[in-house]
Amino acid sequence: MGQIVIQGTITINPEKRERAIEACNTMRAATIVEPGCLGYRFGFATDDPNVLMVAEQWESEDALGPHMASPHMAEFGGAIGEIVGGPVDVTKFEIASAGPLFG
Repeated sequence: MGQIVIQGTITINPEKRERAIEACNTMRAATIVEPGCLGYRFGFATDDPNVLMVAEQWESEDALGPHMASPHMAEFGGAIGEIVGGPVDVTKFEIASAGPLFG
């Protein structure tokens, strides 16, 4: 089984931007210490300050499973429910091989 990459966007309510940042920072702090988490980041699109970018990398599906069932994931899901102001598009990819793009 290969690595798992999760990538996507969440359109937030502009009035909830600070709450979104707070929820993302709390979620990231709890997640990056989880076994099998190789990367976990949020950011905003440069062309739309209301589009939250999500990028995760996991060693395997087995590492992702406990994360999805974690209390901080449930808390984040509740917070995001209050923050969403438009489309949510998040996709999970299983990666067979990977390497640096440059070099």
